[in-house]
Amino acid sequence: MPRVKIGPAAQDPKTLDVEIARLRDLDVGGLRHCWRAILGRQPPPHLPRHILFRMLAYRLQADGLGDLDGEAQRILDRSGSPEESGKRAVALGRRTANVKLGTVLGREWAGRMHRVAVLANGFAWNGKTYPSLSKVAFAITGTRWNGPKFFGLRDKPSKGARP
Repeated sequence: MPRVKIGPAAQDPKTLDVEIARLRDLDVGGLRHCWRAILGRQPPPHLPRHILFRMLAYRLQADGLGDLDGEAQRILDRSGSPEESGKRAVALGRRTANVKLGTVLGREWAGRMHRVAVLANGFAWNGKTYPSLSKVAFAITGTRWNGPKFFGLRDKPSKGARP
């Protein structure tokens, strides 16, 4: 017969709502005091009031109604820190295609086809060498552009990727 761990009875949702409402009325000092009482340690000194409140409310709900299951916790643990996730998101947004030497890029602008050759020391357009695609795009349009985006080298997000 399998072993079953019997824990405390689930907390009444109305009681939980009252406890969270009490937290909402506390100032930073009161929330820090509750943190010590509930979690048994000092809260991080840099956390603002709204974060302290949200973390305490989550802890009360998790203790009363149950926390994340093991699989959800493993997924979140694998996702890394918020900073690393943010860096990965920025890197994905900045992906550009690798362009080999000798490649000719084309772009139509103002009814004219413009061709740019990729060189070892820059980009050639109209008999002149430019250090970056952005400089070429500026020479063509007269306005500041992101060069890789202007020439279609940036990955375009799929229509389903945006919220």
